[in-house]
Amino acid sequence: MAMQSAIKTRLLPHQGNRIFITDGGLETTFVFQKDVDLPLFAAFHLLNSTSGTEALKDYYRNYIDIARQNKFGLVLDTPTWRASSGWGKQLGYTADEIRDYNRASISILRKIRDQYDSEDSPIIINGAVGPQDDGYNPAEILDSKSARQYHSHQIQALAEFGADMITAVTMTYADEAIGIARAAREAGIPVAISFTVETDGKLPDGMSLRNAISVVDVATEATPIYYMINCAHPSHFEQALDRDAGWMDRIAGIRANASCKSHAELDEATELDDGNPIEFGQDYVRLNRVFRHLRVMGGCCGTDHRHIEEVCKSIAHSKQRPFAA
Repeated sequence: MAMQSAIKTRLLPHQGNRIFITDGGLETTFVFQKDVDLPLFAAFHLLNSTSGTEALKDYYRNYIDIARQNKFGLVLDTPTWRASSGWGKQLGYTADEIRDYNRASISILRKIRDQYDSEDSPIIINGAVGPQDDGYNPAEILDSKSARQYHSHQIQALAEFGADMITAVTMTYADEAIGIARAAREAGIPVAISFTVETDGKLPDGMSLRNAISVVDVATEATPIYYMINCAHPSHFEQALDRDAGWMDRIAGIRANASCKSHAELDEATELDDGNPIEFGQDYVRLNRVFRHLRVMGGCCGTDHRHIEEVCKSIAHSKQRPFAA
């Protein structure tokens, strides 16, 4: 009997008080630590070989072990940040082939969940959706209608093949997030929106995090189940936070970078800056005090299992823990 059948009700992160962790920086781990070539940072390329698929499974198991040891939930992302039609075309794939990659990604995670899921450490299968253009400095800006049309193909596939939810990761401007939220609503799948910010705490287009959340919520009737911040170091966005502001309650997840470097500096980097895992864990203790509804804690560029282990240790030992798993 599959272990997932033991869970009577599978709650998404925003629906309860449980802490969920995520993995770290999948792409940076494979490129810089495992010396695996990922064209255009497309992790779904790992599925092209048996060895790549097994390496991906081993990568996930590191975080499954951490979640189970700490009795935290786990939001397990599909390797599909680049598995959309535009990026697929650049990589030489047809729309049908990209759809197949999204299906295969979900299939692998469903098998993993069947093996490792438990009441103490439930696994959420999260379909990762990336930006249509560059994740730091997009050359093309889509209006919300165009963004909905562009992302619908991938979102519909992820919903059809069994993702519990999707997260739009590394969003740089509000209109694309609006389009994704609308596409997810049409597909009938819950969606979280994760914005990235520059060192001044603002989105790459200059909009404040507060305004971006407000604009998306107004345009979509608050369709996103929650918001996140990713691909930025805590020192980049902490100055933009206001603990007592209502908009802060819409943020339920953080996937920070290990490095304090700016996006421009990271773009030019030839070596991985993995920061300090212990300090990374302490950063989350501090963030946990600021965000009243922080439920999802994980990593982005430069982070790996060491960083997530430190997050778990720091949160578990913190006297400021406002909720229990």
